[in-house]
Amino acid sequence: MEEDFTMKNWKKLLAVGLSAAMMLGTLAACGGGNGSNTSSNTGSGSGDTSTGSDFPAANKSINMIIHASPGGLSDTNARFIGQLVQDELGVPVVAQNKTGGSGVVAMTYVKESNPDGYTVGYLPCELAMVKAQGLTEIIEPSAFDMIYACNIQPAAITVRADSEWDTIEDLIEWCKEHPGELQVGTSGTGSVWHIAADAFAKAAGIEINMVPFDGAATAVTNLMGGHVQMVPVSESEVASGVASGELKILAVCSSERSEFNPDVPTLQEIGLDVDVTAWGGFGVAKDTPDDVKEVLYAAFEKAVNSEEFKELAATKQYSPLLMDHEEFAAFAQEQYEFYTEYFADAQ
Repeated sequence: MEEDFTMKNWKKLLAVGLSAAMMLGTLAACGGGNGSNTSSNTGSGSGDTSTGSDFPAANKSINMIIHASPGGLSDTNARFIGQLVQDELGVPVVAQNKTGGSGVVAMTYVKESNPDGYTVGYLPCELAMVKAQGLTEIIEPSAFDMIYACNIQPAAITVRADSEWDTIEDLIEWCKEHPGELQVGTSGTGSVWHIAADAFAKAAGIEINMVPFDGAATAVTNLMGGHVQMVPVSESEVASGVASGELKILAVCSSERSEFNPDVPTLQEIGLDVDVTAWGGFGVAKDTPDDVKEVLYAAFEKAVNSEEFKELAATKQYSPLLMDHEEFAAFAQEQYEFYTEYFADAQ
């Protein structure tokens, strides 16, 4: 396939999936992450069969399963929204990070949990990718009952501020002179940021060396420590490093410049047809009782639409994705069908 991973049709696909959803709320002000939840609780294998009439039980916790390592965008979102849901429902929402397999480990855990509503998973965009890449046979959107979407953001090509590259053109020229030497940290093999790195490399005609980590936060930590030279992650995940002057974004992988870093060019501006966007939301095991899901629908909708979450998104530099369970399910399925065809064509 001539344009492997360049996502030429991504903008069109995304527009179709989002048009019915009336997504992307207006962002404002500032906020902070309520990262008070810990990862001390066990899974949902309690055998509880509570229904909406007594869900959630006062003596039980809801487990929030997160596929990425602590500190990244997915983790921050899940913990923050989990705290708002905890406040709304009056029971603990306990975060658990289960990393590995580009989200397969965590998503499999959620899929195989009791369908009682006490295990909720943060479902990343890899939900639509991992089966298409042959990383699993069981993880796809139809394997879950969706609750609510959450966030969306493009990849940002980021390097250390003291690197020798001041522009994206500088980096590309260096890579052509040093083929295969650029150490690129990703959030895991097969993850969306892995795809972003591959998209960039193929479009630019360069060779790079992928270094996978269990989440973007770990990749960024290794960039700041000098163990890798570039990361293609969200603006949110490098925002603090950019603000402190330790990191700089050379380009964003979107069709338009970012409102958060308006001086940074897009790859498309320099002739590289790359548009890689990540998204995420929440879901539970298939066949969770409808009355239980109704409770979760209402709590998560209120949390994602809250001013607190909009303020967090504005501060952390990403956009809320406002989709209810039906819209989110339809959108995720469209993404799955797109990636199934896309990776088949790329063989």
